[in-house]
Formats: sequence, structure tokens, C-alpha cells
Amino acid sequence: MTELANNGRDCSSVTVNFTKLFINGQFLHSVSGKTFETIDPRTGEVITRISEGTKEDIDIAVKAARHAFDFGPWPRMPPSERAKILMKWAELIDENVEELAALDTIDAGKLYHMCKAVDIPTASNTLRYYAGAADKIHGEVLKMSGQFHAYTLMEPIGVVGHIIPWNFPTTMFFLKVSPSLAAGCTMVLKPAEQTPLSALFYAHLAKLAGVPDGVLNVVPGFGPTAGAAISSHMDIDKVSFTGSTEVGREIMQAAAKSNLKQVSLELGGKSPLIIFDDADIDKAADLALLGILFNKEGIYNEFEKKLVEKAKAWVVGDPFDPKSQQGPQVDKNQFEKVLSYIEHGKRQGATLLTGGKTLGNKGYYIQPTIFSDVKEDMLIAQDEIFGPVMALKKFKTIEEAIKSANNTRYGLAAGIVTKNIDTANTMSRSIRAGTIWINCYFAFGDDVPFGGYKMSGFGKDSGLDALHKYLQVKSVVTPIYDSPWL
Repeated sequence: MTELANNGRDCSSVTVNFTKLFINGQFLHSVSGKTFETIDPRTGEVITRISEGTKEDIDIAVKAARHAFDFGPWPRMPPSERAKILMKWAELIDENVEELAALDTIDAGKLYHMCKAVDIPTASNTLRYYAGAADKIHGEVLKMSGQFHAYTLMEPIGVVGHIIPWNFPTTMFFLKVSPSLAAGCTMVLKPAEQTPLSALFYAHLAKLAGVPDGVLNVVPGFGPTAGAAISSHMDIDKVSFTGSTEVGREIMQAAAKSNLKQVSLELGGKSPLIIFDDADIDKAADLALLGILFNKEGIYNEFEKKLVEKAKAWVVGDPFDPKSQQGPQVDKNQFEKVLSYIEHGKRQGATLLTGGKTLGNKGYYIQPTIFSDVKEDMLIAQDEIFGPVMALKKFKTIEEAIKSANNTRYGLAAGIVTKNIDTANTMSRSIRAGTIWINCYFAFGDDVPFGGYKMSGFGKDSGLDALHKYLQVKSVVTPIYDSPWL
């Protein structure tokens, strides 16, 4: 049975320096004076108390962002100058990688060695990517049929409200902030209430890098108060949200009822990994530990055995321990939600192959859990669990695999494991999802757009598509006289 590793760094060695709201370049107490606890999921204990932003604080932050957009230097600055500031910010992130990785570890339960090696360096590279794009925002010259000259301008959309989730605190921060800053926007960002620590540190570094006051405002708080205030605010021009489909609906309704602000949503997913019988079993099993999956019937039994073997060897433990492969769930609510889905799987008749239990006597640790004999109408097959729970299902034909993969209200991503290029081509064109990974999984890149189909939302993060969603197109038309060319 998987054992809980606990040989890592103690929370007391991590210093938390920033706990207040960051508005107009200053760290401030909330108007109400309220604070909330942020919890270490390794122990269930309080790390510190964070100032709680509410509607009044969002109003102040939006006012600062609006003034910075309407009258400040950021949107009017030469794009090359914006790029220099973003590059400086990236350098500061690299200089503080260990402290930032530790903050995401104690706040989100993320693996320290992965944060240090991947999450934080990727964030600074994302900044550099969009810094490089800042001076390459161009409109077009249009050839009209009459005696007119026309061209388009790409202009920043204005004040943006970002609402980000807890699963990738650093990554999500920069997927939202980097392209909108490169475009010349100003913004108010609400981090998830479970994971506010790194966002506040990044705000501090942004000021040191030279981001003007009011351009980036970070207001921790809760969805029904701070998040709702962003969604319905009459002076916010766009909302970018990553989170649940249910909350995405509420944001769209609030945007429509207020000022019809633009909305982009990256919502829930139930991303299958479809494994064909020509696949490398070891490679497929390793990829499968990263996601939920279907399996070709011809290799099902062999694959199941290999997967259970690897899951039982999976090291769950203190995320500061370099041997750990899985840390705790982010908080008690998510911990209990995952456990409830495990119970649903048992009650609805799925076969529990391994896991299904908690680990340790403190913190929010759950064993890697694998179910087989899963039917498509089971909750563990239909709902996004956001926890270490896999559901295995057989298929016989490509057509059956396509039908199963598309039999979900989500369409965020999917994986295919096969050595047959024809199978890969057919599957990748048939699955209704925003990203298809072939013989890989969770492969992301700054230049690769990421976003969903169906109820997984709309609008892309990453790539130039993300930059363009923070821009709007203005057409300019003038008459021309006595020109030899039309």
C-alpha cells in the first residue's frame, strides 16, 4: 500500500510577507477590516490570515485600474517599453524562485520540486513570451471596392477582471496577466481564496519591475462577494475566468445583466486518455496516472495490472519531500469532495482496484484510486473530480471510442496513445475537445492555445489567441481622391 512520505521542509521555515490587498501600488487592509485564514493542506493548520476583499474593495481597485487605463502611461507606452518592464519582472521571478515555490507548496499542496523546476520558471517564460509579442500587435490595411482607404487598429480592451483557480496558482496568474499586460490593459485579479499567497508576492515583484501603479491590482476574497463584484462591475470591460462550469454560468449572467462586458471562460473538463492495443503499456500507464482514461479491450487486462502496480508504488507525501509524487488536496472541502466521489463509485457498482482511502492522521492526503468496470452514466465517469481518482472503461472499435470520448458535456482536452498514424488522425479530428495530445499528456506551451469546446468554455489561454482576446478591432475609413489605384 502507498505510504505517506513526510521527510520534508517544515512550514515554519517559510516566511509569508504579503497578506494585504494590493491596490494602486500599495498593500492595504480591506475596507471592512475582515480577514480570512489560508490553510496548509499538509496539516490542516492556519498559515496566516489574509485581508478579505469585498465589493467595496473591488470598487476601489477598479477605480484605480480605470484611472490607470484612461489617463496612465501603460496603454500609451511604446510597446517595446512595456516589454522591458515585463522582462524585468521575469528576472525578479527567477531570482525568487525558491520562495515562490515554497509559497505554492504550503498554500496549495503542490510539489515543491515541481514548482521550483517547472511552475515558476514556466511563469517567467510566459512573461517573456508575451513581452516579445507586445510590439508585434498590428492591424491590417483593407482594400475597399469604392474610393476609400481603410485600415484596422488593434486596441487594448480596457480594464480586465481576472478570476483564477487554486489548482495552478502561479501558472493561472501568468496565463491571464501576461497577455493582458502586453496588450496594454489594466486589471483587477482575484486569486482563489485557497491560494492567495503567491499572487500577492507577484504583485510586489511587479511593482519592483516598474509596472505603474493601478495597472495590476490583486484582491483576495471569495467568489460570491469579490468575484461577483468583478463579474457585475459596470466599469470592467472584460472578465477572464478559469474554474467550474457552474460559476462560469453565473459570470456570464452577471456580465450580461451589467454592461455586456466580454467574457472568456476556461471551465471544467473530463479529459479522456484513449489507449489503443498497439500502445506501449508502460508509457500508457505512466500517462494514465496523469488523467482519466478509456482503454482498448485487447490490452485492458494487461494495462489494468500495470496501472495498479504503478499506482501502488506512487509516493504520496509532504510536497517538500523530493520523493513525493503527489501532495495533499488543496483544502478540507476538496478533500471531502474527492472522498464522496470515491463512495459514489463504490455505490454505483464500479470495481475499486486500488486506493480509495485517506493517508496519515493530519492533512488532506488521499491514496491514488483506480476504478474498473465503469459505466458511462456513473458520476465518476461524468463529473470533473479534481482528485487522484481514475475510471477505466473498455472499448472495441474506434467508433465506440469516439462515441465514448464525446459522450460528455465537457470538451477541454483528450489524449490518444497509439503507434498508428491513421488512428491518431481519425481520433484527433473526431473528438470534440480544444486540445488533443497524441502519445503525450498535459503537454503545454506558451505558443499553444488552450481552451475548451462545449461546456468547457470558450476563449483561449496561451498563444497569440490569448493576446488577441484582450484586444479589440477598430476599423478606420477615409475617402481618397484622384488616386491612380483603388
